[in-house]
Amino acid sequence: MISQETIQQIVSRIDIIEIISSFVKLKKRGVNYIGLCPFHNEKTPSFTVSPSKEIYKCFGCGRSGNTISFLMEHEKYSYVEALKWLAAKYNVAIEETETSPEFKEQQQISDSLYIINNFAKQFFTEKLFNTDEGKNVGLSYLKQRGFREEIIKKFELGYNPEAKDIFAKAAIGAQFNENLLQKTGIVVLRENGLQDNYRGRIIFPIHNQTGKIAGFGARLIRKNDKAPKYINTPENEIYVKSRILYGSYFARQAIDKADECFLVEGYTDVLALHQAGIENAVASGGTSLTADQLRLIKKYTQNLTILYDGDNAGIKAALRGLDLALEEGLNVQLVMLPNEEDPDSFINKNGVASFINFIKGNKKDFVLFQLEYLLKDAGNDTNKRSHAVNQIAETIAKINKAEDFTKQQDYIHKTSEILKIDESGLHTLVNKYIREKLSKDEKRLVANEKIFQQQGSEITDFTEADIDALELLNKDELNERAVVRCLLEFGHKEWEPSKTVADYLLYDCIDDEMITNQSLAKIVDTYKIWYEEKLEPTPKNFLYSDDLAMSSIVVSLIEFPYEISQNWQNFYEVAVPTREENYKEEIISALNYIELKKIKKLIDLNQKELETTTSPERQLLLMQTHVRLKDFETRITKDIGAVILK
Repeated sequence: MISQETIQQIVSRIDIIEIISSFVKLKKRGVNYIGLCPFHNEKTPSFTVSPSKEIYKCFGCGRSGNTISFLMEHEKYSYVEALKWLAAKYNVAIEETETSPEFKEQQQISDSLYIINNFAKQFFTEKLFNTDEGKNVGLSYLKQRGFREEIIKKFELGYNPEAKDIFAKAAIGAQFNENLLQKTGIVVLRENGLQDNYRGRIIFPIHNQTGKIAGFGARLIRKNDKAPKYINTPENEIYVKSRILYGSYFARQAIDKADECFLVEGYTDVLALHQAGIENAVASGGTSLTADQLRLIKKYTQNLTILYDGDNAGIKAALRGLDLALEEGLNVQLVMLPNEEDPDSFINKNGVASFINFIKGNKKDFVLFQLEYLLKDAGNDTNKRSHAVNQIAETIAKINKAEDFTKQQDYIHKTSEILKIDESGLHTLVNKYIREKLSKDEKRLVANEKIFQQQGSEITDFTEADIDALELLNKDELNERAVVRCLLEFGHKEWEPSKTVADYLLYDCIDDEMITNQSLAKIVDTYKIWYEEKLEPTPKNFLYSDDLAMSSIVVSLIEFPYEISQNWQNFYEVAVPTREENYKEEIISALNYIELKKIKKLIDLNQKELETTTSPERQLLLMQTHVRLKDFETRITKDIGAVILK
């Protein structure tokens, strides 16, 4: 883990305008900066960045956050990756907290593998462009396939010469560890020592999400029936094929912008599409789609279009990933290319415009395509048709997210019409598969719980950001938000001589019952801990916290709802007081609203008891209490200028 000292160093140097302007053209307007939002298509700028608050917000799509969350959202980095990116930019040496020897060893192995892979990438690229063999064999082959130099350089392709150990000698000469070299799969140990594993092949570096080389794909050029066409890196500490999509590093922003991901089979398909300007394309690398790969796609978009060969093998490959995609909540469409065609060959033969038109005209809903394929395969065979009904019902049952309920019902209706069966019967069958899945999941949870109990482990309850976001829309909690905002923004200001706003709010006002929302209460508790440790917390401490849910809520608390025009005072000749000047009035108002909320609750409770009690003495006491509470309510509403509505 990155140490807190390093994080503080990084945070202290962050200039949000400098970072965001690297990706978005910003123009100064008043105290803030505006530009076209990078997260959705717009013609009028609504993306606003505040250098004083160190936050951004798009008033078009609603995206907001700080510098780190911008990098995470725009570049699809993890929190740690964003910190490392900033550390590299600001020349901050990363210091990591004490970790176990096992973790350190694993980290050292991972770092070494990345270094070897980068050395290999440079070696293969140099051989492709700067040697006779590379140019005559490798580069010539790629250009014959229609690939231009700019796309070859963009994807950092290379060539491993035919000589049996030319790379192995170079790597040993560079002092790389032999065991680690074998781990990469680039070399293998034979009787005569280390030898090249990819000789005579075009090399496709496989980049991870941060652009580092995690592994390689190597394609055979010479015709040799005994050798496999492709060799891929064996799985190791940095390369797990089920978690990587070829081309995703280059496609991530295009997928985000287009709100659609094209999934193809091979490396050259990705190159062909990117060269054609269709940059929202990735490849599964010849493996069946995995849940991790689908989640990677889901980071960028909900819409997945699979482009596979129209032969039987291509269809079966596409269908294998269907259920997983539906479980992940993706909207999946399928385009089957003409038989014996792939995106690369189709574009070369017919051109980009024809390819795009073909895609638009041949998209098929994945579930309905599966049904069509199964029925075609079944023909008049009753058993096969029965199997098709069961298989499609099981597939529809995978659409299990609450927000997709309407989609599930729509599929049941459409498929029952195609199958010419009773809709209620299909509904019952789908529910059967849903119950079976729930039963399996429940058994798995029970088994996991027993394991945790046996190991003496504790399961931590995490606050879900989605639930918190919905809770914070509650009207009552707007007042709680106002109090917490005042604590964050004015905590160090004077409330009265020798007493700060934080002293007043934390020790005189805020109690266990005042802040009911758990996320807001967590912010208050964290502030109090830091304050008592003399750390002088500010919104910035929360903005750059590794607790991303808390950071997100703080962003929403300190967002800038408006900005006073610079011409206001000149035009109206009236000075407009700022929040900084009126902070005491804002605090008193926020507290009064919360006090009013408490009194209203007491009035309601008192009224309910008054309606049910039969004791005359108790009724009299409750009526007197009601009068006093209403008197309090009236006084507070006068102070805040509110009107009580029934």
